[in-house]
Amino acid sequence: MRSARHTVQANGITQAVRVAGPPDGVPVLLVHGNVSSSAFWEPLLPRLPETLRVVAPDLRGYGETDTAPVDATRGLGDFADDVAALLDAPGLFAPGSRPVVVGHSLGGGVAMRLLVDHPERVAGLLLEAPVSPYGFGGTRDLDGTPTTPDFAGTGAGGANPDFVARLAAGDRGADGPTSPRNVLRAAYVADPASLGDDEDLLLESMLTTATGDDNYPGTAVASAHWPGTAAGRRGVLNTLAPAHFRLAEELVAVPVKPPVTWVRGDADVIVSDTSLFDLAYLGQLGMVPGWPGAEQCPPQPMLGQTRAVLERYAAAGGTYREVALPGCGHSPHLERPAEFVAELLALAGVAAPA
Repeated sequence: MRSARHTVQANGITQAVRVAGPPDGVPVLLVHGNVSSSAFWEPLLPRLPETLRVVAPDLRGYGETDTAPVDATRGLGDFADDVAALLDAPGLFAPGSRPVVVGHSLGGGVAMRLLVDHPERVAGLLLEAPVSPYGFGGTRDLDGTPTTPDFAGTGAGGANPDFVARLAAGDRGADGPTSPRNVLRAAYVADPASLGDDEDLLLESMLTTATGDDNYPGTAVASAHWPGTAAGRRGVLNTLAPAHFRLAEELVAVPVKPPVTWVRGDADVIVSDTSLFDLAYLGQLGMVPGWPGAEQCPPQPMLGQTRAVLERYAAAGGTYREVALPGCGHSPHLERPAEFVAELLALAGVAAPA
């Protein structure tokens, strides 16, 4: 399967979209993660059968889509609205289509938001290493209880400034741990050899990320709580923070509950109960000074939170399947594509190619 690039006016912005397969094929919507673009799906497309109709947009501020601002207070709502507008955009899906929605990392949160807002338009969810339904950074318990009543999560203040600067500069080198290439190798996958010949394609995808207060990482604000920063009201990392992205109750309550498949790698260092991007876990390791201890600021149990919410979703009439791939990192579709495709086709009700 090969994709073609389209430009679509939807939700008030110009969106760049990769499209593959026949217009009347089984609809699949692919939503990429943070610091990437729809190009992250390119290595997967040749493994998919021609019977699928695949649509993969660049989210706002990524790839070739407009660098529109992100209102963090809407908790991924800007991204979800952009994607929802594509469902009825001419030339993408057949009228009235209900796609299987695949969301990677941040895209998993967008997929959940899309289901909550438009449950009648989603045939199934494949959540690939998704952000917790309680956001990223700062919540304590499996039910998302915050460490203190006004704790908003670290948000944009938790971003590594050198990484942001290298992104903005288009750094393609490998001379430090915060270079985008080395972050790709060390954090996006468990084994950098799994990137193969696609490494430069994926790096270029990362470098399309729009940086600044309105996009990545967003605005940082001071906090009285460790580590001294909290989620602001603008930008990507803030729209992921638990102060703004908390949809567990809404997800459990959706009136139409399509099947959910949760695919993750057990060596993921980004979305994990021991995430190397969680300042509380880094503090526990002694890597961030001043950590006040587990009683006040424990690491976020991201996997436990997602599992608890999906169990409630199932108890309320839905179904879910958890697939943990041993030795796999944050990007199963890149690292373990055969198993990933098998789960996608099973969810879509499509026979695997002979």
